[in-house]
Amino acid sequence: MFVDKAKIKIKAGDGGDGAVSFHREKYVASGGPDGGDGGRGGDVVFVADDNLSTLLDFRYKRKYFAEKGENGGARNCTGKNAPDLIVKVPRGTVVKDAETGRILADISSSEPKIVARGGKGGKGNARFATPTRQIPKFAKPGFPGQEFEVTLELKLLADVGLVGFPNVGKSTLISVVSAAKPKIANYHFTTLTPVLGVVSGAEGKSFVMADIPGLIEGASDGVGLGHEFLRHVDRCRLIVHVVDVSGIEGRDPAEDFEIINRELANFNEDLAERPQIVAANKCDIADDEQKAKFRSYIEEKGLPYFEISAAAAMGTKELINAITAELDKLPPIKEYEAQPLTQAEMDEMAGTDRRFEITREDDGVFYVEAPWLESIMRTVNMEDYSSMQYFQRVLRNSGIIDKLEEMGIKEGDTVNIFGFEFDFVF
Repeated sequence: MFVDKAKIKIKAGDGGDGAVSFHREKYVASGGPDGGDGGRGGDVVFVADDNLSTLLDFRYKRKYFAEKGENGGARNCTGKNAPDLIVKVPRGTVVKDAETGRILADISSSEPKIVARGGKGGKGNARFATPTRQIPKFAKPGFPGQEFEVTLELKLLADVGLVGFPNVGKSTLISVVSAAKPKIANYHFTTLTPVLGVVSGAEGKSFVMADIPGLIEGASDGVGLGHEFLRHVDRCRLIVHVVDVSGIEGRDPAEDFEIINRELANFNEDLAERPQIVAANKCDIADDEQKAKFRSYIEEKGLPYFEISAAAAMGTKELINAITAELDKLPPIKEYEAQPLTQAEMDEMAGTDRRFEITREDDGVFYVEAPWLESIMRTVNMEDYSSMQYFQRVLRNSGIIDKLEEMGIKEGDTVNIFGFEFDFVF
C-alpha cells in the first residue's frame, strides 16, 4: 500500500530536574549543598532510510516521544543525558508543522535532521549557594522538550516527471525506457501510485523518471486521482508532458495540453515555469494532419517536441537523448529549506516565554494561569524561607505581582496558582 502523507505527534525529552541535596559525611559538619544538575532530554532526529518507500508505518504508530533526561543526584552528580529518538523515513520526506504548515526539515540527504530539540537540564541547589545563602533548599526543574504535531509528506526524488491525461501512454513509456514494471491496461487510472524507473541515457548517464498517475481537469482542486500525487512533481527538474496526439478518445491534443498545464500551475505556480518537453504519443495511429497540427501548435510555444509511439518503441531513444541533454543544463533536484522558528515561538517551547493570565472569580480569589510556572513550583519548598524568596522573585520579575497590584489586590486577598493558595502580603 502506497502512503505518501501522514500526521504524527513528536516530542523531545524534557530536561532532568536539578537535585536538592546536602553533603553528608561522617565527621564533616555543615557539608553544604551538593545537588547536581539534570541531564538533557533526547532530541527527535529524522533520518533517510532507502529501504523505505512509503509512510505506511506512520498510519499505525502516531506518537514518537524521546526520553527525559535523568534528574541530578547528590555529590554534584549531573544526570545522564537521554538518548536521541531516531525516526526513519523514506528519502524525500518533508516534515511540516501541522498547525502552521512551516517546513521543519527536508529529509532528502543522508544528513540526520533534528526536528525537535530536547530540553536542558535544571540546575541543582549547589548552583545557588552564595555567601549570604549558604543552604539553598530549592533547585530548578528541567526545561520542556519541543513538541510538535507534524505532517509527513513524501515528495519523490525524481529528475523527470511524466504528466498527462489518463491512458495517454505514460506507463507504457516508462516500461519501455526503464526496468520499471507498472500496470498497463487500456482504461483510465490504471496507475494508482507513482512509479519510479531508472533510465540509461547517452554516454552512460542515467536519471530517475517518475510516472505520475493521470491528471484530469480540476485535479488541483481534488478531482480524480492525480491530485493526490501532484506533490511528487514538485521536485522534478524536468517535466515530460505526454499527449495522445491521435485523439482516439475524442479529445483535442492541444486542449489536453492546456488543461494539464493549467492544473500544474494551479497546484504550484513554480511548476508552470519548470522546463518541459512535449512527447506526442501514439503517432503510429495518428494521421499526418493531426501530427502536423499539434507539432505547429507546440513549436509556436517554443517547446521541444518529439513524436513517439511508446508501444512500438518508436522515437523513444531520441526522446531520452534530449532529456539527458536537457538535464545537464538544469540544477540539482530541489531541496526545501527549513523555515526557522521565530524567537517568540522558541521562547514558548523552551518555557522561557513567561506569558500569564490572571482572573478574579466571584469568590474574590485571584487565579493565575501560567503554564511555565508549574514546573518551577514543583521545586519550591514552601516551608523554606530562601526558597520562598526565590519564588517571590520569579513572580515579581515575570510581572505577575505588578499585574495583581494593577488589578487592585489588597493585603490578605487570596491568590491561587495551580491549586496552591496563599494570602497576598505587600
